[in-house]
Amino acid sequence: MLKRTFLSLIAAATIAIAAPLTAIAQEATMPALPTPTESGYANVNGVKIWYQTYGEGDPLVLLHGGFGSIEMFGPNIAALAAGHRVIGVDLQGHGRTGALGRPMTFENMATDIAELIKSLGYDKADVMGYSLGGATALRLAIDHPEVVDRLVLVSTAFAFSNWHDYNQQGMEQVAADPAGTAEGLKMSPMYQQYLAIMPDGEAKWAPAVAEVASLVGNDYDWSADVPKIKAPTLLVYGDWDAVRISAATKFFEMLGGGAQDANWDRSGMGQNRFAVIPNASHYDIFFSSAVTDVAIPFIDGYPQPVPSAL
Repeated sequence: MLKRTFLSLIAAATIAIAAPLTAIAQEATMPALPTPTESGYANVNGVKIWYQTYGEGDPLVLLHGGFGSIEMFGPNIAALAAGHRVIGVDLQGHGRTGALGRPMTFENMATDIAELIKSLGYDKADVMGYSLGGATALRLAIDHPEVVDRLVLVSTAFAFSNWHDYNQQGMEQVAADPAGTAEGLKMSPMYQQYLAIMPDGEAKWAPAVAEVASLVGNDYDWSADVPKIKAPTLLVYGDWDAVRISAATKFFEMLGGGAQDANWDRSGMGQNRFAVIPNASHYDIFFSSAVTDVAIPFIDGYPQPVPSAL
């Protein structure tokens, strides 16, 4: 395969599951992140995962995208922490958690989060995830419904086929050549960010990428599980997302959304919500304040509007 083609496929996978290069490059111009109120490793599910907390209030678990870390949410952390205790997690193969030497699966990572919520003294928490973190949050709601209060899924695919073809091809190429991917990504800001937060990051980079690569190219389809989700769920996508907009709409319909007119008094409206952010892509949506603009009212519970006559 030509080098340019290979690198373009890496870029496709990065777009689909990771902090995009352009958005990470903009991080220097974003407001400084708040100082964590607590941070450290939690012993859960037989492994140690890194978490940081921000703010006070009801718990809100925040799960980043592929090749990212807690910090990728940028100024949205401060907005969310203004009224909640945000619990940011570095997932397996990412950030300060790094490679764990076990199979990397959405099921394993979902169990990590379920046990983390309980270990921090909570019966349940609101959970918000983006991309790979969104798939983990989705699997959490399916496998451990007892710990999820409200669920926010940003640019999340419920099946591998939900991604555009270009992104699928990129992820499959990453899975086929993890060593080449690790080397190729050394040209990216993601690698520099990893070195900045992970002690001995240079030596740990390739094993971490290998674990992520073992997951991202796998086929999956959770269509049968989606209708069983009990938690009120908000789906958020960019209008030019890497996830097909038709798949996003199908996701909402599988949750019972859009099945009928809400009626003038909203009596026909279900518990789930759907938002499409205009002028947004998979590349930059996690930095967009529009995400928190729609997520915070949903998490807090919308005030009941007063119906107006037509």
